[in-house]
Parts: sequence; structure tokens; C-alpha cells
Amino acid sequence: MTLSKTRNDLIDVARRLFAKHGVDSTTMNDVAVASKKGRRTLYTYFKSKEALYSAVVESELEKLSDAMEEVATKDIAPDEKILKLIKTHLDSIKLIVYRNGTLRASFFRNIWRVAAVRKNFDEKEKRLFRQILTEGNAKKIFDVANVEIMADIIHYCIKGIEVPYIRDKIAEDIPDEYAWAYVEKIVYGALGRK
Repeated sequence: MTLSKTRNDLIDVARRLFAKHGVDSTTMNDVAVASKKGRRTLYTYFKSKEALYSAVVESELEKLSDAMEEVATKDIAPDEKILKLIKTHLDSIKLIVYRNGTLRASFFRNIWRVAAVRKNFDEKEKRLFRQILTEGNAKKIFDVANVEIMADIIHYCIKGIEVPYIRDKIAEDIPDEYAWAYVEKIVYGALGRK
């Protein structure tokens, strides 16, 4: 078994245990036993439960990043692409949180811990937004004076609605197609869509 496969297996076992029992209630010994690896092997890869938790969050964010990269490389117009990217971000975050069961509580309770791990993902996401905004400007679909600032604003706006979106508190009484029509109007207005 390769080193990276062992590491990934340990991360997957830890994710499942964190989801089932919670991060605080899961010990490093629990992960070692459930993975059928010795504690020494576990500590070779992860010096602490904090490091293991960070690896689990990074792994989940990598899945989100891959989904967003896939959207960004689609051969579609920039205005359609930016909306798909926003929807992919929100739907993927929601899926990750639901898939991780009781990790949900820890995910929101320890937002600073997650934010520290999220730095790389956030930078990748802003890069994707800059890329799409630049493409939209070049094709005269958008009129964005400062792509850097606009990419940051879009990123932080999406981040800000993650929790209400996950909890289904946005447009509760409105069908999705109408809710997304409002999102489209706000995004296109901000981007000076022509």
C-alpha cells in the first residue's frame, strides 16, 4: 500500500468517525482501531487529532474545489458559468455538511478552525472568479472595472450565505427557479452584464 493511499484511508476513516460520533468524542485510538492500523502508523501521518481534523476538512474542500474547477472549464458563456459556479459552491457545501452528519455541529461551532483550513480553497475560488470575470470582460459580456475586487466580493458574498443556504433559510417559500432568478438579477446587475 502506498503512503498516500494509507494517508487517504486514515482520513476517510476519521471523517466517518467524526460524522458518526463528533470530532470531540472521537479519539486517535478510535481512528487507529477502525482503520486497522496501529497508533504508530496513525501518528506517522498525523501528529494530533487537530492535524487529522484539518486533513479531513481539506479533503472535503478538495472535492468542492474539483467540482468548481469542472464548472470553470466548461465551454459555456461567462455569464452562465458564473451562476453555475455559485450554485455548485453552495450545493457542494450543503452536500459536504449533510454527508458529515454530526460533523455539522462542529463545522459551524468551530468556524475559526475551518476558516484556517479553508484558506487555500478560498484562494482557488477567487482565482476562478477572476478568470471568469476577465473572460466576461474580454467578450464584452461584463463591465467590471476591477476584477480583483469583484472576485473577492463575490467570494465573500457566497461565503456569507452558506449557513442560511445549508439550513434552507433562503427563499424558503419560493420555488428554486424563482429564487435563482433573483440571484441571477443581483449577480448580473453587479457585473454590469450587457
